Amino acid sequence: MSQSRTPTVEVRLPSRLGFEKVAMSTAAAVAKLMGFREDRIEDLKTAVAEACINAIEHGNRLNEKLSVGVVLSAGEDALEVKVIDDGKGMRTQPVKPDIDRKMHGEEDPRGMGMFLIQALVDEAEWVAGSDGRSSYVRLVIRLDKDTD
Repeated sequence: MSQSRTPTVEVRLPSRLGFEKVAMSTAAAVAKLMGFREDRIEDLKTAVAEACINAIEHGNRLNEKLSVGVVLSAGEDALEVKVIDDGKGMRTQPVKPDIDRKMHGEEDPRGMGMFLIQALVDEAEWVAGSDGRSSYVRLVIRLDKDTD
């Protein structure tokens, strides 16, 4: 039997804060099976948690009747994670926050999650659903073949 199909794991989370930890654990388990280094697994867990929290809070607006889908696709040299919600999505790509302004209380201290996600993974893309729903963030983290 050929194993040319990409192994995929899907998780459906309630729109309740705290359940992002289920997605973090699942992503970590898949990354470990793929051979990711521990520091990259930690980066992935943080990025997945941020994406899930954004989906729960902003996409689904904490509506517990809605769920957040997390789809992990394990490729040969990369792991792709899609975090899907029922929100309309973002109109623009994230803008780098002004850390100094946030530190001095001149800007809301929140709103750094998307910038953090971009810093932790190799690719991050925010996609608005064509029907005004089912938006998602797509994260890709590449397997580092070199062992340091």
